[in-house]
Amino acid sequence: MNRRIVLVVAILVALGLMIVAAVAFKSVIHSPRVAAAYYYMRGGGEFRKGDMNRAIADFTRAIELDPSHARACFKRGLAWAKKKDLDSAIADYNRAIELDPRFARAYCQRGMANVLKRDLDDAIADFNFAIQLSPKYAVAYGGRGLAKKGMGDLKGAVADYDRAIQLDPNFDAPYNDRASIRLKKDDFDGAIADYTRVIELDPKIARTYCNRGFAKLKKGDFDGAISDCTRAIELDPKIAHAFGNRAYAEQMNGDFHGAITDYSRVIELDPKDALAYGNRGMVHFMQRSWPHALADFRRRCELNSQDQDYYRFFIWLIRARLGEKEKADKELADYMEKRPSDIPDIWPTKIAGFLLDKTSESDFFAAAASPDVKEKRGRHCGAWFYAGMKRLLAGDVTTAADYFRKCLATDMKKFVEYAFAQAELKALGQ
Repeated sequence: MNRRIVLVVAILVALGLMIVAAVAFKSVIHSPRVAAAYYYMRGGGEFRKGDMNRAIADFTRAIELDPSHARACFKRGLAWAKKKDLDSAIADYNRAIELDPRFARAYCQRGMANVLKRDLDDAIADFNFAIQLSPKYAVAYGGRGLAKKGMGDLKGAVADYDRAIQLDPNFDAPYNDRASIRLKKDDFDGAIADYTRVIELDPKIARTYCNRGFAKLKKGDFDGAISDCTRAIELDPKIAHAFGNRAYAEQMNGDFHGAITDYSRVIELDPKDALAYGNRGMVHFMQRSWPHALADFRRRCELNSQDQDYYRFFIWLIRARLGEKEKADKELADYMEKRPSDIPDIWPTKIAGFLLDKTSESDFFAAAASPDVKEKRGRHCGAWFYAGMKRLLAGDVTTAADYFRKCLATDMKKFVEYAFAQAELKALGQ
């Protein structure tokens, strides 16, 4: 009998504890802060899945339930930034900082948003404060480097990128940003090394292969550029820059068919890419496909009203050799008359004057002089080519060939006139 009583009591106690626990649990799940934590965690899941609208809705509910939830404000700011609504993002970062004045990540992300808005002074201030709060915060150094780069302080930017990499060697963004500065300074090996490190960290990003391919292209490693651009295209068949870079490398390697195919693909992906039309026109010119070259040069000028001078000269050359010199003269003269007179480089006006028979050959060569050695070589490269073309159009093949050879002797291999002179000598069997 006693055992039964004990058992009954035990059962009643257990039931009582379960009831108490259930009541307590019910009170807990109805706690605003607990509910806010639930929405915050669910919003984080939506954010990771890439559904920013649902993430924002969940973070908003978390903030409504717990207005002191600084991290929910911060995360909603990140979601707004993903949607490119920078003003809303900054408003949320501001609120997160008000709630937690030592929230280094909030200062850092507000700095990133200010960089995108080109409010660079504010961005620098935010990154400085983030670094003050967290001296080993690599992302803040990387962001400050980006802001300094935008302000033209390349030396300061590189110093910040170096520090970010030192703090976190697996942080890829500073390598990318440092590489772009190295490219500007013609440090192609340095840029290639940085892009290579990014590829080691993540070998599936097409843009990085495209960028490294461009660095190799600038260095003159055309085979390497083709290889990298091909890998970029394999990862992303719609990356127009990779097709454009590969086309130029193919052009420099003498693979004109491959170059035209790739430039055409760029145009398919972006029908308003003026550069692709201009470059394809040059390849057509070297292949002596005059109608196609003429059409491409005209389209390039239609799409981009800037820097038309040389394309206008190429149009004149094509029309003149097609027997339309009078019309070619009028078209070029009309263009030069409307051309802005405040352009600092006067050399193109000298070329136009020579083509239009307003300047003698001897005066044209004299005008190519310059105290800057590199500029002088570049001008002479053009002068020998255009003079050679006028000789060729006049039927003086011997002098034309001699001038084309003198053009090549300048060794200005990156000048289009150099490539055109090569093509003319090849056509002449020389």
